[in-house]
Amino acid sequence: MKKLLLLIFFGISQIFFAQADCATALAVCGNSNITYSPTGYGDIRELVNSGSCIDATGEHNSIWYKITIATGGTLTFDLVPNNPDADYDWAIFGPNVTCGSLGSPVRCNAATVIGVGPSTGLNMTSTITNALGGSLTPYCKYMDVLPGQTYYLFIDNWVSSTSSTTAPFSLTWGGTATLASPFTDPATQPHPFNPPGVPAANPADPREVIICVNPAVFDFSTLSAGILNGNPNFNVSYHTSQNDALTGSNAITVPTTVNTTSIYYYSIGYTDPSNPNSPLNQCKQIGTFKFKDGKITAKNATLTQCNNNNAGTAIYDLTTADVIGDPTATKKYYNTLSDLNAGINEITNPSAFTSAEATIYVKVTSSFGCTSVAQIMLKFHPVVIVNDATIRSCSIESSPSTASFNLAGAIVTSQNGTVKKYYPSATDAANQTNEILTTAAYIAPSGVVYVRVSNAQGCFNIAKITLVVIPPVYSNILKDKTICVEDKTTLDAGPGFNSYEWSTGATTQTITNVGVGTYWVKLKTGDCTVVQNVKVYPSEQPVVSSIEISSTTVTVFVTGGTPAYKYSMDNVNWQDSNVFNNVKRGDATVFVKDSYDCDPIDISIVVPNLVNVITPNGDGYNDVIDYSALANKKNLVMNIYDRYGNMIFQVDKSTGYKWDGTSKNGVKVPTGNYWYSVGWNENDKMSTPIKYSGWIVVKNRD
Repeated sequence: MKKLLLLIFFGISQIFFAQADCATALAVCGNSNITYSPTGYGDIRELVNSGSCIDATGEHNSIWYKITIATGGTLTFDLVPNNPDADYDWAIFGPNVTCGSLGSPVRCNAATVIGVGPSTGLNMTSTITNALGGSLTPYCKYMDVLPGQTYYLFIDNWVSSTSSTTAPFSLTWGGTATLASPFTDPATQPHPFNPPGVPAANPADPREVIICVNPAVFDFSTLSAGILNGNPNFNVSYHTSQNDALTGSNAITVPTTVNTTSIYYYSIGYTDPSNPNSPLNQCKQIGTFKFKDGKITAKNATLTQCNNNNAGTAIYDLTTADVIGDPTATKKYYNTLSDLNAGINEITNPSAFTSAEATIYVKVTSSFGCTSVAQIMLKFHPVVIVNDATIRSCSIESSPSTASFNLAGAIVTSQNGTVKKYYPSATDAANQTNEILTTAAYIAPSGVVYVRVSNAQGCFNIAKITLVVIPPVYSNILKDKTICVEDKTTLDAGPGFNSYEWSTGATTQTITNVGVGTYWVKLKTGDCTVVQNVKVYPSEQPVVSSIEISSTTVTVFVTGGTPAYKYSMDNVNWQDSNVFNNVKRGDATVFVKDSYDCDPIDISIVVPNLVNVITPNGDGYNDVIDYSALANKKNLVMNIYDRYGNMIFQVDKSTGYKWDGTSKNGVKVPTGNYWYSVGWNENDKMSTPIKYSGWIVVKNRD
């Protein structure tokens, strides 16, 4: 079974290392491939007169390996020269022998194998165990091995008298057996080793450890913990050559100046805690790495935001500043360079940083720990310039404390390309809440609204619009009038208006020959027009509430209308008194008018012609008081009273409107004076009540 380790054990092609003696044999750790180019035979030619197949040729350019079996099985290998003039011979000694007492090899091959491609070794098909020089059989029979056995493998690049070629070989292990290695045993290496650095752009090149300055003084020990990855009993050393890495020689133990052109080597070694002499302690796993200049250069940047509403500050997202192209770099932000250098007062809210125009400092750190400092200039966009405005609008006639305002007509900025939105309060404008959508016809009383003016960059400023309701201007001259219904009058709206428009169609200040009715006039003041209504009322006619007649005296009582009243009984001669004296008996007319001097009202009356004495003795003369002549009057009633005010008789339709001097029970009343009161309602539309009163003498003669 073959298994490649993380990197290469012992060597890479073209290694020239003078190791050729058994006592210093290199340990083969695991079934790893080996590439090596031996030079020289070392200090001792162990195989001269050894009784092996190589006796005749001896040692020329040789290398010794010590092999420890981990799991038993069959063991094979392929040894392939990489130069046409190379001719490799080999021998295996063991198991469990020492360099001072190797004995005869268990396998040996000195066959002539020359040229690129021809190989030698052990395989599963050969049956020979020993091939002498000159033989053309390059492979020997495989070996059956057991766990814990150790073997020595000798390899020699034979050089003829005419050739001195030294050339590398490639050694690959096969079969079912495995070779012992601390690097493949989970009991000794529970975790994978981590090579230092990061892969190079070309995967075939050494990995790269980033340094922030070049050249730099570097402490190699800082790489050790990462490489070992928690594996116990392993150690790491660092070298400037592969040979040193293989042998552990000339390790770099102190911080050293490094550059980005040299290749450096690390060597992982194992120490068996229970066996300091264990051959596994000689195992080395090496790898290469280079240093790469990881210096970063941050660039200055500028962030521009809105100084909204001229607040003097803006909110910046510092993380958007383009200070470096590496998205993996981390950034820390500071108000001052001294804070940055001291690592104090870091800005903790860089994505929503409120600031005036300023310079911010940013420390950029790459994923490899390299740092650079840049400046971020915080700037404001040009401010949105606004000015407050006032809108005046005519009041709404049905709601004179309000008006309809065209908010868009307010000139609050002269800058082009702005967008305006309107709000009932400054807070709403700042928060963009409760936007006014009816901007062309905004109904409101006198007050203020606010307009948020924004430009293409999203910057805004807020202006105040004062709303002024222009109150309606009415005529203080034009008043309702009262006229006689038969009269005409003049309506005057008064001076001072820009125009007049009457419901009659007239456009003059006054209109004449106006009768009773309702009129309106549109009065224009400036741009505002109001409609003022005016009524011409008919005067209320007076009403004769009652008339009292006493002998030849007529008293008229009037209500309604507008005092003072005037009275007449011929519609020619008028008096202020409501009492007429010496009125002739018979039919008469009373005329009344009020202060409007309209056509008078008239009431027809009757002044009765009645006797004052009756002698109810049955002689046919003055036997009764007779009011039957007034029978056509409504509600005609006559009441007779004695001198004490007691009613003793009532004359009505049932009595034929006559009284014969008797009491209610038919008994003749005593001779004496009696009072009477006659009342009726005239047959006019007002049923004017008439009261006629007087006295009468009754002379009863038996």
